[in-house]
Amino acid sequence: MTPETLTDIALPPVPLTVEGASVLHQIMRFRRSAWRALAAEQRSEILQEAAALLRSMEQPADGRQSALFSVLGHKGDLMLVHFRKSFEELNQAELQIARLRLSDYLEPANSYLSIIELGLYESTTKIYTDLAAKGVQPGSDEWKQEIEAVLQRQRQAMAPRLWPEIPAAKYLCFYPMDRKRGEAVNWYTEPMADRKRMMHEHGMIGRRYAGEVRQIITGSIGFDDWEWGVDLFAEDPLVFKKLIYEMRFDQVSAVYALFGMFVVGLRVPAAGLIDLLQA
Repeated sequence: MTPETLTDIALPPVPLTVEGASVLHQIMRFRRSAWRALAAEQRSEILQEAAALLRSMEQPADGRQSALFSVLGHKGDLMLVHFRKSFEELNQAELQIARLRLSDYLEPANSYLSIIELGLYESTTKIYTDLAAKGVQPGSDEWKQEIEAVLQRQRQAMAPRLWPEIPAAKYLCFYPMDRKRGEAVNWYTEPMADRKRMMHEHGMIGRRYAGEVRQIITGSIGFDDWEWGVDLFAEDPLVFKKLIYEMRFDQVSAVYALFGMFVVGLRVPAAGLIDLLQA
């Protein structure tokens, strides 16, 4: 196929992605006044039951794990983060929490449903161009088979990032975000090559903080109100400010990004639940 012919083929504008763990964030308020009305013996029994369940859920098991965080500020009191193999398993984790007697004293404040997503901007253009050069038509059965073979190789190579354990860092910063689709600027109308360049520049900033913060990106288009969720894990919360502030100055964030509510929490192991919720 000649370069002239290749340019006539409309390549898909959507970058390839590979997906892994299903993720649910549950942000809750603690009904402390009702809790204090209980006898000390009742509170102890309820906390022992909840701690036992959390202890079992916080142990990593083949891509399944939960973690509890104590939220700073008025947005909630507790945040549970669940990593599971599927949405069905997330539902079961949610029901396990709901069945606890402690749940009678918890009120949902917010939640976020998503799935770990790795974008393949760097390789998408090459894959699409190579297939088109072979005369494979976008959307054809052959095209879909070739794309799936590539994605399967990527899933295997990136398995540790697609199915991670919840990092054991002391602090978590979670926030959802969108790419702008407004009248003046629209991320989804930019050419693939430009989006690829901007995402590469954006990613280079994050790499400079690799030793200080662990970032897990989840996709939520079609699952929740925003397009992506971002979890940042670190021992020092100041790194959240420095990283996010620096990213404000690159083109992706400065021109195209919209941010939702930021929630920061401190990790609470099962052994610390009783001290956390004592009256």
